[in-house]
Amino acid sequence: MRRKLVAGNWKMNGSLAENQTRLTQLVSALKNKEAIDVAVFSTAPYLFQCKSLLAASGISWGAQDVSEHASGAFTGEISTAMLEDFACDYALVGHSERRELFHESNEVVADKFAALLKSSVLPVLCVGETLEQRESGDTMTVIIEQINAVLAKSGIAGFKKAVVAYEPVWAIGTGKTATPEQAQEVHKAIREYLAQFDADIAEALQIVYGGSVKPDNADAIFAQHDVDGALVGGASLNSNDFVKICNAAG
Repeated sequence: MRRKLVAGNWKMNGSLAENQTRLTQLVSALKNKEAIDVAVFSTAPYLFQCKSLLAASGISWGAQDVSEHASGAFTGEISTAMLEDFACDYALVGHSERRELFHESNEVVADKFAALLKSSVLPVLCVGETLEQRESGDTMTVIIEQINAVLAKSGIAGFKKAVVAYEPVWAIGTGKTATPEQAQEVHKAIREYLAQFDADIAEALQIVYGGSVKPDNADAIFAQHDVDGALVGGASLNSNDFVKICNAAG
């Protein structure tokens, strides 16, 4: 049976003082939470703080992005080796904000995914559609294109050491949320698509939902068979809300 993963994506938020309070609260509240996987994704400057405060807990930490390059003249970029120095367990690739605001193509995302596979850091591949694409009936066409770029680069074996996060772009930071049934429909379709290449890998793959997950909708979302947790945005900045979402997962 797949474990649930609840991950908090802080985005470009936080400070040393805020993080100290938030992480200390999470360590205390989730110290006996062994039935699920819990992680936080901070901005790069705070990864050392996460490592320092979470290393003795059961909570993992990760980066919000990574470079596809191993090293070199890429000012401002962060390599997989640097993430390993901070003992990161995960790194997001292809978050919708990276795709939309920073114009990352499917191919660039696939390169980042492949770079992480060469390291000890697990990629969390974010996929999802815009409202226009959903209303046009192109949800799975878009998602399959995003997945195919990764398959072309890393093969189905790459998904054996990865997580997929379905994040409908229209439900991120908008207050809108896909219904539990809509989330299940897409998660199931993703799993069935990957099963064409390897049924065992597809069945074991954690596919989490990311789109305005809150304490009041977490139970219904997590009850869906193919929803293996959540990538939580705004609610992860409130420790009480994030803990409630973790409690809903198990």
